[in-house]
Amino acid sequence: MSKEQLSSLLKQHRDQIDAIDEQILKLANARANHARHIGELKDDGVIYRPEREAQVLRRLMELNDGPLPAESVTNIFRSIMSNCRALEKELTVAFLGPLGTYSEEAALKQFGEGKHAVVCGSIDEVFRTVESGQADYGVVPVENSNEGAVGLTLDLLLSSPLKICGEVTIPIHHCLLSKQTDLQQISHVFSHSQSLAQCHEWLNKMLPRAEREPVTSNARAAQMIHDLIAADGTFAAAIASKRAAELFNLNILAENIEDDPKNTTRFLVLSAHDVAPSGEDKTSFVTATKNQPGAILGLLEPLAKHNVSMTKLESRPAKGGMWEYVFYVDIEGHVQDANVASALEEVTAKASYLKLLGSYPQAVV
Repeated sequence: MSKEQLSSLLKQHRDQIDAIDEQILKLANARANHARHIGELKDDGVIYRPEREAQVLRRLMELNDGPLPAESVTNIFRSIMSNCRALEKELTVAFLGPLGTYSEEAALKQFGEGKHAVVCGSIDEVFRTVESGQADYGVVPVENSNEGAVGLTLDLLLSSPLKICGEVTIPIHHCLLSKQTDLQQISHVFSHSQSLAQCHEWLNKMLPRAEREPVTSNARAAQMIHDLIAADGTFAAAIASKRAAELFNLNILAENIEDDPKNTTRFLVLSAHDVAPSGEDKTSFVTATKNQPGAILGLLEPLAKHNVSMTKLESRPAKGGMWEYVFYVDIEGHVQDANVASALEEVTAKASYLKLLGSYPQAVV
């Protein structure tokens, strides 16, 4: 193919892209107008409808014929929905900071850029910020596929009036970040203790002599490395995310250094309002029963009786007395589903305590 032919073909494709972009722009604005009209018709003041957004994303994934993968489709339309939502109101979302944490990544995935971020210093502060009305929503980690449940989040769910209105799953891909460019020069590695554990084998193989220094968060480690190296040139690195590398202007010396490539963290979205059914939902509750043989089996028997699938059972020490426990349960379905409602009614009758934590859409890719 000659240069002239190649140039002509490139121009044809670029002209088509320009024409398609014009159509996308017109359609995006048309969608925004409809979204704004819907906002004007609402009478409850709730801007964010996680059940509706989940339905939209699932429908688009079913319609998608490629070549864009499902994750790309959901990313594009989450951004569109976020910007349309912002025409009604810029939502305020609280999460565990500093910037560059996986909690921020979860908040970005769920709410997009059309939000105001409240960066909190602890999980407790995220709860307090939403409870006090200083934020519309909160995003908190609840469990990791390798490390298990986040006990503090479970304890706060027990005492807080907030409800779970959504869940987000984030694949955890760790990077080694530094101002240096030579991996072999690294003498100290800073990160959260869980991340150090999740990269244990890689560190043993690639940096066996480097000292491992635990800190409060991965993003804090990246910030420390930036400040430390800027000050005295120490040969140190942080285990953190790609976003942390961008935020703190660090080099990525290695990517995907986690020992388990399937490592995933689940986050919960907290709010003061309930969520309607989306068609593919979860319900979470916490319960307790008397300490006697077969008590838990009897307590959960109604789930099987009404064909309700249990996806999680987690025990935590109760705050009221020594060697007493509460049980956190996740089930498939919404509390408004007939079988779920019937099962929970029977569980409540058997339990010494039951608190419904929320019904919410199952995580979308």
